[in-house]
Amino acid sequence: MKTIGILGGMGPLATADLFRKIVVCTPANCDNDHIRVYIDSNARIPDRTAALLNGGPDPVPEMLSALRNLEKCGADCIIMPCNTAHAFLPDLQAETDIPILNMLQITAEACAARYPGKLAAVLATSGTIQTGLYARALDTAGVSFLEPDEAEQKEVMRLIYDVVKPWRPIPPEKAAWVSLLDSLRARGADYFILGCTELPVLAGILAVEGPFVDPTDELAHAAIRFCGLTPLKS
Repeated sequence: MKTIGILGGMGPLATADLFRKIVVCTPANCDNDHIRVYIDSNARIPDRTAALLNGGPDPVPEMLSALRNLEKCGADCIIMPCNTAHAFLPDLQAETDIPILNMLQITAEACAARYPGKLAAVLATSGTIQTGLYARALDTAGVSFLEPDEAEQKEVMRLIYDVVKPWRPIPPEKAAWVSLLDSLRARGADYFILGCTELPVLAGILAVEGPFVDPTDELAHAAIRFCGLTPLKS
């Protein structure tokens, strides 16, 4: 069976969430039926949004360090549980022959298949939004979408950076999460793309109705399919 390499640490909780989804979605009757997964959770990788928008440290050297470790392990494919990090995917792919699965492209194709003719709202970091990562992927897949306005985006960033990443008590944030989703619904959104890998963690705990498309889940399924198996539903 083929193996999976997770280029993680962006952030660590999102990395754990991806690994969990691979395990629970793998059709296995015992431990030995599972896919071999190599994980480098490199928390030293600099913040991707800061690098893209504010001249922060380049994350590519530390990402390459993790990539080299996964190559040495023998990974057959690489996956990254960070949407914003995909801005640097071409730089990484140029450095390796191992295929790096593109989470944004996979998610866009899932949206097109699951919600044809519907309007998606993209919830993501400002780095992902302002560099047009999802806009390009969704346009290519023929998916209609809207992005948060300035106030909505500020709230998205607060939830990602002030709540989930430092793992603050989350239940009190339910009202803020509901308000954000309702604001986007009022602008026409039919469903929501959880386009930062911290957001599926938030959505899972707060248990608010979406509907949602979870890119982490879509990436886990794609990696399982790469290894020749049919993934189970989450």
